[in-house]
Amino acid sequence: MSDISMLKEAVIKGNAPQTKELTQKILQTKVSPETVLKEGLIAAMQEVGDRFEKGEFFVPEMLISARAMKEGMAILKPALLKQGVQAIGKVVIGTVKGDLHDIGKNLVAMMLEGAGFEVIDLGTDASPEKFTQTVKEHGANLVGLSALLTTTMLNMKSIIAGLQSAGLREKVKVIIGGAPVTEAYAREIGADGYGQDASHAVRVAKQLLAIS
Repeated sequence: MSDISMLKEAVIKGNAPQTKELTQKILQTKVSPETVLKEGLIAAMQEVGDRFEKGEFFVPEMLISARAMKEGMAILKPALLKQGVQAIGKVVIGTVKGDLHDIGKNLVAMMLEGAGFEVIDLGTDASPEKFTQTVKEHGANLVGLSALLTTTMLNMKSIIAGLQSAGLREKVKVIIGGAPVTEAYAREIGADGYGQDASHAVRVAKQLLAIS
């Protein structure tokens, strides 16, 4: 088995120390950082998403794999920047104002990063102003909004309105998700997409930005 195949397996199994070790080892060879990213980390997270959708993996397994992927990504990032490898998209993600739940949001953020996106995570209790300012600052083309409460999901509409007022709405796609959120609610508030889970959110993100 090649080192890249071993790296992919290490991520799928959620073996963070091995992921770190193999990423360092491969970068010392002639394999390009982009190959490590695409054939190692991204391929692994794609497999994790597929297994989740088939009911072979559950949220705990996805989280463990995503954490292992982050260990590899931390080592890989400087090499990717040096080589000038561009992210496939730039996402500003956060849990909306008034809501402090972040497990689902964190998993979506890690899965997006594992798919090759650059992720700017605003954490929890993020205001409409914070989203607007960050989108403007980073030139993001995607916004991810999360809420776990029916009371706080109403703030998603305010964030979309804020992007509209700032003249940014046409430049970004907005995906929403969280336990009380539905596809119908996404349509009602003018969001572009709805992610029912982390794996689905990544697929929707790629579809919205026309990434194969």
